[in-house]
Amino acid sequence: MTYTRAFWQVPVLSLLVICLFAGIWATAAASVVATDPQTSKDQDALFEALKVAPTEADAQRIENDIWMSWLEAAPTPEIRSKLDAAMQKRGVYEFQSAKELLDEVVEEAPDYSEGWNQRAFILFLQGNYEASLEDIERVLDLEPRHFGALSGRAIIFMTMGRVELGQKALREAMEIHPFLKERGMLIEQKGLDL
Repeated sequence: MTYTRAFWQVPVLSLLVICLFAGIWATAAASVVATDPQTSKDQDALFEALKVAPTEADAQRIENDIWMSWLEAAPTPEIRSKLDAAMQKRGVYEFQSAKELLDEVVEEAPDYSEGWNQRAFILFLQGNYEASLEDIERVLDLEPRHFGALSGRAIIFMTMGRVELGQKALREAMEIHPFLKERGMLIEQKGLDL
């Protein structure tokens, strides 16, 4: 695959990506609107609405509802409490403490996709990209439409210099969420209009 412009150097990209990724993942849960979708049918409707959202503002509201549905899918109040505590620790850069809580979450609730997603983010912040990619695979096994995990995969691949794989993952995420914040990281391919 040939690109029409060169991609940033990996060290510069890594710093930018960490800042971007941390800001998006750190604020996603805090900024969500509580709408409490109860069924997978409700969630299916949200994903359909996201795919055809007419404006970025509309897409952001729907995205927030989807994030809330993922968080609220915690199987018990204790699991949700641990997830919330881990996200708070992440917010004050206590990454190892956050990871330890998320280790408990994924052990106690292995079918809860957001536990794996949040741990993948912590592993990313700790620079453990391979382990983060493994957790992202688990997220996507449980929730194939998880645009956050797909964009996380894209960022990790691009940070590692695996640009083609990163671009592929980013395009997959944008098929689900056309207004994805990370869409600015797309590289135009020769002969294609994006």
